[in-house]
Amino acid sequence: MWWLVMIAVYLGFAPFQPEPHLVEKLRMLSQGTLTQPLDIFDLLMHATPLVLLAIKIWRNVARAGKLLK
Repeated sequence: MWWLVMIAVYLGFAPFQPEPHLVEKLRMLSQGTLTQPLDIFDLLMHATPLVLLAIKIWRNVARAGKLLK
């Protein structure tokens, strides 16, 4: 699963210079300037791999917890 983590982090934070898109779009969202449809789409595309990875980890932990009971 480590390769999924690497891919999700890479896609979530690419491009790394001058500022990762995900960080930039989250900052724009918090400031209320995320209004352009392309920026909203960009936020969704960069956040999706990290959200899916979080869901996968959560499900694996929940499944492991049920097996231990």
